This record gives sequence, structure tokens and C-alpha cells, in this order.
Amino acid sequence: MIIEELVERLLKGETIAAARLISLVENTDENEKIIKLISPYLGNAYIIGITGAPGVGKSTLTDKLVRELRQENKKVGVIAVDPTSPFSGGAILGDRIRLQKLATDEGVFIRSMASRGHLGGISSATSDAIKILDAYGCDYIFIETVGVGQSEIEVVKNVDTTLLVLIPGMGDEIQAIKAGVMEIADIFVVNKADKDGVERIMLEIEMLQNLGERKERMAPISKVIAKDNIGIEKLLQEIQNHKKYLLENDLFDTNRKKRLELEMKQIAHDKLLQKASSILQENYDLKQLIDDVYDKKTDVYSVVNNLIDKVVK
Repeated sequence: MIIEELVERLLKGETIAAARLISLVENTDENEKIIKLISPYLGNAYIIGITGAPGVGKSTLTDKLVRELRQENKKVGVIAVDPTSPFSGGAILGDRIRLQKLATDEGVFIRSMASRGHLGGISSATSDAIKILDAYGCDYIFIETVGVGQSEIEVVKNVDTTLLVLIPGMGDEIQAIKAGVMEIADIFVVNKADKDGVERIMLEIEMLQNLGERKERMAPISKVIAKDNIGIEKLLQEIQNHKKYLLENDLFDTNRKKRLELEMKQIAHDKLLQKASSILQENYDLKQLIDDVYDKKTDVYSVVNNLIDKVVK
């Protein structure tokens, strides 16, 4: 099926078209053509990132937030990034099965994407998938990260509001402090708030924010028991409050433009690297170059500068 037809069907809100286009940006080099066609229709969805260490209940929390939004008749997309292998297929993780309970709802689109070894807790195709769901007509898009803990901060480059989920009693407080991911949170979510140690973790979050660089806005802390649907409505209100804060302080458009800048630089980097690799393979004897540098006949900067000259030409 030609891409133009798929895009036309996507803009009409056809689920199959959205699924096929996401598969294309994941598995082929057609992403440029697809994004060019849908670009005029982007910017309407509000994007929420949910991150945190494994076992904190990210998928259960996502499920409850989506259900709450569906009661308001909002169209919702969910991109859940798995650490599964795209080569072996990999089994669907148990937490994804929880999300699949929403699969029969026509107002919810769920896509599980393999991380393909991409660092940062998300897939390299995530950004394009977000754009496709935006053009598809989603009011809200949730990005749930792999949950590898220390490399989750890349999710910030793709979302408007970032939720950092923690739980008491697992050492997540210390892990999060070590990882530096505390700085990315727009809202802290303490899940499983019926467990012992919830007041301690809330105190540590407050202390850490006070010790850090002073900000105009301190990230609020929401206590929830996601499995019992307790605190979800209040958390959704905190998300709306953050959106309101961004709009009232002229940060909404500013942040999105910053993310576009980062995305353009990343695409340029990837394209230049691909071009350099191609030139290196076609025009140089890499083994000989390495031997020459090793034998001090030349140096790494001279070799690289020569390569860059060829890339620019």
C-alpha cells in the first residue's frame, strides 16, 4: 500500500493506518517521507512521559490514567517501549498484558516498541511514532519507558510533562539520586503508597529538591495506589496544572521548540555519521589507517579532518 494512501487514512483516524505507519518508521527508511506528509497536522496532542525503575508500577499507572481520560472522552495513544529483541521477537512483558486490557477500546491506541538497544529508555523510532499518533488525532500520548533506571532522561526530549514514579521500600530513592533522574521530573509519583516508608521517600524527595538548584516551580509529589485507582484523579489534575503552568509562563512553545532543535541536531548527527561511515568504507583502507596512526606515521586528528573534508565535499 502506498504511503500517501496510508497517510490519508491516518488523517481520517483509521487505526490500521496508524499501526502500519509506525511499523514503517520502525523497520524501513520511509520515515522521512511519512513525516514530511504529516508535518502540517502536528502539534495538537499533549505528550506525557512515565519513567522510573522496573517494578514501580508504570504500566498500571498508565492504565489508570488512560481510563480516567477516557471517561472524559479523550482519544489516547500509548507507546510502551520494551527491552525486547526485535530479532528474536521477544515475549510481551507482563506489564504490557495489563495495558492490553484497554485494547478493545476504540479510543485508545497502544503500541509496544522494542528499544533495539537504544540508550535512554526509549526507542530511536519513538519520536516519529509520537508524530504519527499526533496526526492520528490523539488528545494525549503516553510514553512509558523501558525502566532501566539510570538512562531514562532521554524521555524528556519527547514529552511535555514527565512523571517520575518511585515506590517506598526498594531503595529507589537512593538509586534515583545516584542516577540524577530526579532533575527531569515535572511531577513525582509515589506509587504503592499503602506500603511502609512512604513518608520517608516523600521527605527525601523534598530535601533533594531543596538541596538542588532553586527553581521557580518545585515539582509536586502525588501519592497513589495505582492498582486500587486511588489518587489517580488528583494526579491527572497535577498534570493539568503543569500544562497550565507551561502555558501561563510562555514555556509550552519554548520547550517544544527546544525539543525540535535537539531533534534536528540528532538527525543531522546521524546522517553525517552514516555518510562518514560510507565514505570511510568506500575510500579508505581502515586497517591501514589504524596501522599508520599506531606506527606514528600520522595522527587521529589528521585522519578525521581528511574524512570530514570528503564528507563536506
